[in-house]
Amino acid sequence: MSTFIPSGKDISRKWYVVDASGQTLGRLATKAASVLSGKLNPQYVPYIDMGDHVIVINAEKVRLTGLKDQKKLYRRYTGFPGGLREESFTRLINRKPEMVLEQAIKGMLPKSKMGRQMATKLKVYRGDKHPHGAQMPVAL
Repeated sequence: MSTFIPSGKDISRKWYVVDASGQTLGRLATKAASVLSGKLNPQYVPYIDMGDHVIVINAEKVRLTGLKDQKKLYRRYTGFPGGLREESFTRLINRKPEMVLEQAIKGMLPKSKMGRQMATKLKVYRGDKHPHGAQMPVAL
């Protein structure tokens, strides 16, 4: 009996929707990253993108434990000398809550071409509405 090796035409991608209201940021991000990378698929191989699409709704209602909501900082670099910018979690969640979840989930994906391809299947929305009803997403 030979080992089954999947190819690109054998992949059927599903759509999942995750409600982030009241969930912890890291635990939600690990669940979404494992679905995006395809590790829940029984035919998983590490060198093919076997992942499914993930829609995250209610991004502004995600929470952190302990004092992390007061102490956590998000840093980015503008590319210019002295261009390091810092923003606290509370300010960023009020300004752009999608960015908090996107950074947490993308940070758990591989740092390669395939990881960037996996990240394109992630959709994060601030409220409870999303435009992907035609794909018939299933709750994760």
